[in-house]
Amino acid sequence: MPANNKSAAKAAAKASKASKSEKKNKKIDPKAEFPNLYETSSAEDIEAAMSFAEDYKTFIDISKTEREFVKNAREACESLGFKDIAGLDTLKAGDKVYASIKDKGFVCAVIGKRPVSEGFNILGAHIDSPRLDLKPNPVFEDTETVYFKTHYYGGIKKYQWTTIPLALHGTIYTSDGNARDIIIGEKDTDPVFYITDLLPHLGREQMKGNAEDFIPAEDLTVVIGGIPAKGKDKIKEPYKAAILKYLYDEYGIVEKDFVSGELEIVPATRARDLGLDRAYIAAYGHDDKCCAYPALMALLAQDKPKRTCVAFLTDKEEIGSYSNSGAQSVLYENFLMELLAKNLGGIDKFNMLVYRKALENTKMLSTDVTTGFDPKYANVFEKNNTAFLSHGVKIEKYTGARGKSGTNEANGDFVADITKIFADNSIPWQTGELGKIDAGGGGTISCYMAKMGMDVVDMGIPVWSMHAPVEVISKIDLYFLYLAYKAFVEQIG
Repeated sequence: MPANNKSAAKAAAKASKASKSEKKNKKIDPKAEFPNLYETSSAEDIEAAMSFAEDYKTFIDISKTEREFVKNAREACESLGFKDIAGLDTLKAGDKVYASIKDKGFVCAVIGKRPVSEGFNILGAHIDSPRLDLKPNPVFEDTETVYFKTHYYGGIKKYQWTTIPLALHGTIYTSDGNARDIIIGEKDTDPVFYITDLLPHLGREQMKGNAEDFIPAEDLTVVIGGIPAKGKDKIKEPYKAAILKYLYDEYGIVEKDFVSGELEIVPATRARDLGLDRAYIAAYGHDDKCCAYPALMALLAQDKPKRTCVAFLTDKEEIGSYSNSGAQSVLYENFLMELLAKNLGGIDKFNMLVYRKALENTKMLSTDVTTGFDPKYANVFEKNNTAFLSHGVKIEKYTGARGKSGTNEANGDFVADITKIFADNSIPWQTGELGKIDAGGGGTISCYMAKMGMDVVDMGIPVWSMHAPVEVISKIDLYFLYLAYKAFVEQIG
């Protein structure tokens, strides 16, 4: 196993053992006050938060894309005895299983002491993040420079992606039937990629435009080369020819292979501590890996839970959870069906009504991030109903936009059950909305899961600069999020 993946497996084992020695935070005053946890937490909790953050940073640095996250999650699971569910005919209490969803989504479960037919406890996160994807025919030459054409993925501010070092990650399927994994730009010895911008001396007209428009989407072209191919005969587009030759020599790729590629441009940055006191983490992809990672760790910490615990790590959330790897895909539901059938004694024992009743009794956290209050942009927040960094996990009863459009609104009794568990386990939490009404809005996978009949509520931690190439979270929030997810799957239902 490569060193980086050993680190991921080590972090999983560490999280599993942590359940035996967790420190309890002081009881919170029952009034609607949500204090800064760096003020109220014990030295032991802060130390544990700093340690958990180191494992998280290691994991997300090697998991920038959904495929990489799935690969590392699978290896972490296998290191703790999880088995591919496809290889098992029956399941009993304590069995640990997983399945890959097209290598871009991942599901894992620990079978509980109570029958699966009584329902599941689910943690659901997404592992895709905003980025730039390569177009199907991306390579072109213009004025002695070679570029990749890109198509942005998810909601981004396009100007934020210019003039920063970028890396290429992904998989391409070549005409000879092979899959080539590519990561360029992460090692110190690697080249990086770059999107140019106009110098301020000549940018007066550009800066008069709206921020949404002054970098057109078609101008997000990535510089990839500038040395021409040489030969006795004149070469058409010699700069492009040189790059295509390099790609063929290094990876066996010809130009037409790009149409079968899943290649992503992401920031060539590592997760770094932010602030002299190291209170925060600045990194690419906190949305939603800062929820997906503790959800995975909480699941891996289970041995023989009361109810069957499941983690859904889904793809395509940033563009609506579509395709057969997004949360709307029946492939995730198929995994739950398989858990039930094999717990009943085999695939032939499956009963649709029993399954539907199990879903009706299922409890789920949609584990996604929320915005954090930023005083520089206070006009878009309603301060009494906004999450603050370092104030704990956020219970978000509903998301959506305007008149709660596109939301799942959690039932009050379910929210009360969760807050009681948090009170019993000294888990600090806060609540609120995603900014002022009509200021914007957003959604998660919760509405697709609730459609199945299960109780679902959104719960994550606040983020500064969400969807930027580098986002910010608080370490103390991340740690208590892990404890919150763990308490939920162990005690709800």
